[in-house]
Amino acid sequence: MRLIISGGGTGGHIYPAVTIAREVAKLTDSCEILFVGTKHGLEADIVPKEGFNFATIEVRGLERRISWQNVQTLLKTVGSVWSSAKIIKKFKPDVVIGTGGYVCGPVLLAASLLKIPTMIQEQNVIPGITNKILSRFVDKIAVGYKEAEQYFKKYKPDQIIFTGNPIRPEVMSAARVEGQTALGLEPNKLTLLVVGGSRGARSINNAMFDVYKHFNGSQRIQILHVTGQSEYNSIVGNIKQAGIDISSGGNIIIKPYLYNMPLALAASDLAIFRAGAVGLAELTARGIPAILIPYPYAAENHQEFNARALERHGAATVIADKELTGVKLTNTIENLLENPTMLSGMAEKSRELGRPQAAEAIARLALCLIKLQSK
Repeated sequence: MRLIISGGGTGGHIYPAVTIAREVAKLTDSCEILFVGTKHGLEADIVPKEGFNFATIEVRGLERRISWQNVQTLLKTVGSVWSSAKIIKKFKPDVVIGTGGYVCGPVLLAASLLKIPTMIQEQNVIPGITNKILSRFVDKIAVGYKEAEQYFKKYKPDQIIFTGNPIRPEVMSAARVEGQTALGLEPNKLTLLVVGGSRGARSINNAMFDVYKHFNGSQRIQILHVTGQSEYNSIVGNIKQAGIDISSGGNIIIKPYLYNMPLALAASDLAIFRAGAVGLAELTARGIPAILIPYPYAAENHQEFNARALERHGAATVIADKELTGVKLTNTIENLLENPTMLSGMAEKSRELGRPQAAEAIARLALCLIKLQSK
């Protein structure tokens, strides 16, 4: 079979696309895969390194206001639909999948006009503008959250499938002992993993100073804090300036970046995270309870909606970024440590939400589309 997959702009669109593509390849005897993205997006760097063929189109996103820039963008989009159609006609895919980002728009629209089976995968509770538009044209919509179904029902109520969000297989295959050994963690302490995204989160990093002061040297808990590359030096410098000797405490590890997040997840008992869809999918697949601090400037405030979905199910507690203080974060952690029954209950609820087989479900859905087309 032949698959075109498109997703770009952020890792949250690209890595799920890579995971889905690999799953489709596993389920077929022979599979040719082509990614379509832009020259300037992250996909131009990530996709070739992942070993996939890569084609580009010229397209850019709409601004969230009326502007002359948007008029120019719409004109460019017409040209990018034409470019996408040329790529599709040359490659002759059996199915086309989009995982989000404005690059998907022209590709999926062109495929739909050419009567190629199409599917979009929406990761968030609140759909992005591109997927909202595409939902009127595509054959199937795979949603990562049950709550997202309501935003598509007026277009294609019979074609919405709740699959969950795809995660890397390494997230489930990583072993707890392996993670503890690789990261220098003690097996008899509760492990708190703090991650604000690949670039870090300044508000979370700043709030962690009170957490350091309170838990430094604790025999109950150890902390693995990933600050982000750009924040690391200032965080370490400020810790020294504040007179906090984490080396003597022996239970706080600070890193600028983790190259093997699956091992960290395998070793973790509690997490402090933003609320991007991919990160939450990985947490719930492993059944890790979380303190979520949604990024307040995400498009459509989608991280807030993602976080609240977990909170409603009892898998997480949410602190709004504007309400985040070191004292509040410390008290929230302490409250969970003092209530192990609550913490284990959150872990169970998180596990119930997890969809570790989401990538396979999406891949099988794509294969079903091909079979329906051939009948």
